Amino acid sequence: MDSTTQDPLPDGSQLAAVDLGSNSFHLLIARIEHGEMRPVEALAEKVQLGAGLVNGHLSPQAIERGLDCLSRFAQLLESVEPERLRVVGTNALRVAKNRAEFTLPATRLLRSRIDVIYGREEARLVYLGVAHSLADDAQSRLVIDIGGGSTEFIIGERFEPQSMESLQMGCVSFADSCFPDGAISRENYRNAYDRARIQAYHFRHRYHARHWEECVGSSGTLNAIEAILVQNGWSEEGIDRKGLEKLEKKLLKFKQFEKISLDGLASSRRGVILPGVAITSALFDVLDIEHMRTSRGALREGVIYDLMGRLSHEDVRERTINALVQRYNVDSDLADIVEQRARTFFTATRKSWSLTTEDWELLHWTARTHEVGMAISHKHFNRHSAYLLRNADLPGFSQQEQEMLALLAQGHRGKLSAELLQDANSDDSPRARYLLAIMRLAALFKYAERLEQLPDFSIRADDSSMTLAFPAGWLEDHPLTAHELAGEQPTLARLGIELTLS
Repeated sequence: MDSTTQDPLPDGSQLAAVDLGSNSFHLLIARIEHGEMRPVEALAEKVQLGAGLVNGHLSPQAIERGLDCLSRFAQLLESVEPERLRVVGTNALRVAKNRAEFTLPATRLLRSRIDVIYGREEARLVYLGVAHSLADDAQSRLVIDIGGGSTEFIIGERFEPQSMESLQMGCVSFADSCFPDGAISRENYRNAYDRARIQAYHFRHRYHARHWEECVGSSGTLNAIEAILVQNGWSEEGIDRKGLEKLEKKLLKFKQFEKISLDGLASSRRGVILPGVAITSALFDVLDIEHMRTSRGALREGVIYDLMGRLSHEDVRERTINALVQRYNVDSDLADIVEQRARTFFTATRKSWSLTTEDWELLHWTARTHEVGMAISHKHFNRHSAYLLRNADLPGFSQQEQEMLALLAQGHRGKLSAELLQDANSDDSPRARYLLAIMRLAALFKYAERLEQLPDFSIRADDSSMTLAFPAGWLEDHPLTAHELAGEQPTLARLGIELTLS
């Protein structure tokens, strides 16, 4: 990735992570010292974005709560360079059909894009945060993170996750669906417990206690449960079955969430503690957990450590792409040609089209993988490539990144469908049409360039046009390439780019 990569992080560098959870938003600012991150500032606010989901849409009130919180976070983040901040959204933003109504103003507030991540990517980052908070031993551990809208499960050793799963159950979503109006009853509690048990039952064989030596809980919910157990003398440390049973009985004596009062329980957790206990109890029973220790490491710490890797030439996304290329036996020579030509067009248009390092990364990864669909069929291979890039588990990539890779892979050849054009010209992907134009031109030359070296030709671009100037007579001597370039003119025009050949 040559000149667009950055130097390793020196001591004293500041990094920041913002976790847009379904229940709470978290901000962490850290300083790098001797290769480790040291927290400098940490903020958390209960926003309950997930509680504002109505028929799959975020309510205006939920969006306002979230943006108000981020406006306060933004003040602290003024001291952090934008490229050293990463903002991730989890389940509530994953499922919200109108998430752009939140992510676009949030991006402007924080001066950083909002990466909505898939459940398994959330699990990977959670494990990374937890692993760095524990002793670096070799024993296998199960990490569980109960969030507002989803629960993540990871089995791993040291810093490497080996198996990951994410289930659509969380303390906010269960509070809404199982405890209407915050009413507490044994029937409501049993409903929540049974729902969690049924969901976990489907993968119990992979996450059962016989597959790991230690269980670790991460998240505010599990830390809150441990705090209550310890403060009330129901556990010396961690969470165990007996302590859970005592807590369950105590909570069921109350009739409403708002009436719950227990030593060790913060008032902000009254509305989620009982659903959290129901989920935790179900997991203890299904997975045969006897004892769980808790960790302060969580998603936001994992995001910081992952960002450290990205800024120090240890980007997990590179490993992911290399593995994908090997798995599907991609023609690496052709991929190299397309990448080199994409670099030529990117360099020539970068200033005029206001392209960024992140844009080059997308072009780089698309060039490497645009032919993965050949493993399925040569016919319409670009569609197969797009399907794989959109739906495969790609560690390190956000949901938007995978969707953009899929768009570029599908649109790099052939006709552009109305849907693809709409995606390329959408307000939340303003540069997508430029990247698509670069990928189409880079791929157009790949077969000709495999046979002979292309001559030096000039590329000029402004906001809505591009001119390619070839040596005299070259296009006449290469009628197939000339024909294909001419065929690109109306296609690029649909992207709002006038292509001129000379």
